[in-house]
Amino acid sequence: MKHNLGNLWVALCLLYLPAIILQAEDFTYHLRVDKKNPYVKEAVLLTLDVNQTNPNVVLLFNFDLVKNENYSYQRVDIKEKSNAKALQIRYTYLIYPLKPKNVNIRFTLKKKVTSEDSVAYSFSGDRDNVKGLVTKDYAIAVPPLTLHVKSLPQGTELVGDFTLDATLKRHQAKAYEALPFHVTIEGKGYLPLLPNILPPDINFTLFKEKPIVKTLSSTQGTQSTVKYSMALSHVKDFTLPAVSIRAFDPPSEKAYMLRIPSKEFKITEVNKTTLIDKVDTPPLLTQDWSWFETLFSYPFVFFCGYLTAKVSPWQKKVKQQKAIDPLEEKIKNAKTEKELLQILMANESKVFGSCIHMLEDSLYANGKINLREVKEKALHLL
Repeated sequence: MKHNLGNLWVALCLLYLPAIILQAEDFTYHLRVDKKNPYVKEAVLLTLDVNQTNPNVVLLFNFDLVKNENYSYQRVDIKEKSNAKALQIRYTYLIYPLKPKNVNIRFTLKKKVTSEDSVAYSFSGDRDNVKGLVTKDYAIAVPPLTLHVKSLPQGTELVGDFTLDATLKRHQAKAYEALPFHVTIEGKGYLPLLPNILPPDINFTLFKEKPIVKTLSSTQGTQSTVKYSMALSHVKDFTLPAVSIRAFDPPSEKAYMLRIPSKEFKITEVNKTTLIDKVDTPPLLTQDWSWFETLFSYPFVFFCGYLTAKVSPWQKKVKQQKAIDPLEEKIKNAKTEKELLQILMANESKVFGSCIHMLEDSLYANGKINLREVKEKALHLL
């Protein structure tokens, strides 16, 4: 029994070995990352090098990462070098793991095989006559890459090397007047986008705009600038509490604070008597009997409308009876067969086909007809 199983295993290997060897002979690839034990939201640089080994075919490649909630990624570079015999491609990605655990990065790699003749044919013709490139596509199974992701210090809000600048031009205002307040966070690392800069338990009115985000990713990492625009308002003196944002820089493994110091605001209260409008809006109610007149006008308008609805169909019917079709008048007033023929042919000749045939037979084939009878027949068809 064991001997038979061994023979079966060898037979299966021999059956599938040519396909595996063919793919291996076409190209080789080398996948690597600059770190396998990153912190959460620390940039990981991933590089894939593809080198063609079979010079007898033309190869094309499609490579990407599989989307997953455990990480975010972005392609930051692709370099291609080709000569008469081989193709070399380098793909570079930035990956940000998002959870503290073992994260599997999965890939999709597709090899496309074609020929020089097919490439030349696809590029022949002008820009309005581009022919499709014919390829044979093969999905290449690339083993997943595992990152062992470390947790951040408790309470960390930003990951990277950042600075903070808070701008407030005035510390005095009138009651209800808005005081512009701007906070800018910039530096290198995971995008420093926070849901709130100020704490929720504030005792003044806060107006917020959508943050302005500028970011640039490269093989060196992600450089970002995020500007938060706000406005503060209150009816009396108030204090902006101090703000501390916990940050962590993974390369140096250094925790630090971004701080906004506490600020005092002097508010000039407005005399309440100046806020009272001396003009009544809307004006005070007065005795108005116009509604009585309006009320009794409704039955009169209804009666007029009812009478109009009854009279209009009768007037329309009378007008229709008095109106005479111009074609009917022409047919009645036709004095000769030729004149009647021209009138009928100029107006819906298909309807008067039999009459036209009789008239033509009389005029051009020596047929005999009665003009009055032809008129009556035409009027009946009308």
